[in-house]
Amino acid sequence: MSTLILLNKPYGVICQFSPSGDKPTLKDFVATPGVYPAGRLDTDSEGLVLLTDDGALQHQIANPRHKMAKTYYAQVDGAATDDAIEPLRKGVHLSDFQAKPAEVSIVEAPAWLWPRQPPIRMRREIPTSWLKLVLREGKNRQVRRMTAAVGLPTLRLIRHSIGAWTIDGLAQGQHKSLIINN
Repeated sequence: MSTLILLNKPYGVICQFSPSGDKPTLKDFVATPGVYPAGRLDTDSEGLVLLTDDGALQHQIANPRHKMAKTYYAQVDGAATDDAIEPLRKGVHLSDFQAKPAEVSIVEAPAWLWPRQPPIRMRREIPTSWLKLVLREGKNRQVRRMTAAVGLPTLRLIRHSIGAWTIDGLAQGQHKSLIINN
């Protein structure tokens, strides 16, 4: 049996247990010994981080070869249109790799959304939009780079799910533990 912890990581938390200056880390939210993140989430991103004590499970979750779907909600700078996001659906070229096609839709702000601290920057003259993106790869800052490539820079990024695991029912900074039968 393995332990799997679902954490709703707040903005500004570093996705590691070791101290890092004055920034909060996973250790400030999860006291369970012997668990490690299965993948990472940028400090300036929020949402689901999975932690486990099972190396094989960690590899299965984090390795892009397993094509585990990851769902993100991105608040972007500008008015998103179907034409603007079409390149994301086809696979946009970034400077160092070709992103695989993503499932992308324009959505309303999620009903479960919490206020971010600090708030995102807002510009009076430029609207924002929300996108829901499902990726099956996970390169460094990929969603942010993809949206910027199509002229819609990401202002706020929340990972909602990895596979069947979600942040549903978890407030920011909360976690829950599951026992997984191998």
